[in-house]
Amino acid sequence: MIFLTLPPKDQFFQTIYYLIDTYAGFFIRGILITLFLSIVGTLGGFLLSLLLTVLRTQEIDHRRDHALSIFLKKLGQGFSYVYVTIFRGTPMIVQAMLFYYGFAPLGISWWTSLVAGLIVVTLNTTAYIAEVIRSGINGIDKGQMEAARSLGFSRSQSMFQIVLPQAIKNSLPAIGNEFIVNLKDTAVLSVIGVVDIFKATSMATSSNYRIVEGFFIAAIIYLILTFFTSKLVGRLEKGRAQMKKVTQND
Repeated sequence: MIFLTLPPKDQFFQTIYYLIDTYAGFFIRGILITLFLSIVGTLGGFLLSLLLTVLRTQEIDHRRDHALSIFLKKLGQGFSYVYVTIFRGTPMIVQAMLFYYGFAPLGISWWTSLVAGLIVVTLNTTAYIAEVIRSGINGIDKGQMEAARSLGFSRSQSMFQIVLPQAIKNSLPAIGNEFIVNLKDTAVLSVIGVVDIFKATSMATSSNYRIVEGFFIAAIIYLILTFFTSKLVGRLEKGRAQMKKVTQND
């Protein structure tokens, strides 16, 4: 049933049908931008987190490392610690305001709210995933690093070829959960004008004042997205557990 005019306020579900039919383009745009920010931001954060984790987990050998090497390692450890502390210790909404309005006066042609939002999501995600992977590294038996070194691997080779792949595999469910968090947390980017699901819903209800009905639709959309993503993360966790069981049996 298609409504040509806005139904009365007491017709809740009819109003929902009206909003979906009338503002479908708004909602679709919001879904696509939310997915774009979440997927690209999580992937970008994952890649940057590998670098941050390597910097954070460097070991200093005062007997073998020369002064410059020790200084650079301490600098890397300090940078990663400060980075994680800042981005985990401040809300994403504050980061979005600082980045977008902080760089806007520079007059950069490509500096839009969407670009700023994507950068904020990526940098924020980097801090959280870096801690996840670092915990994954700490959960791996140190004997594996020692065994790799005894076979002639350098520490970097041991980290990237032996330890880090296992840590990433063990951290996949947590990384998937971070993606789910990003699906919901992108809503805060509406404060800088990013047309995600939240902002699209606000635009769809701004002229008719049907706030409850509009955000009921938004809640259902978020619920559907997070439900299917949770199922995917659950499959990853189940697959990892089965693989681990097979490995132990072998």
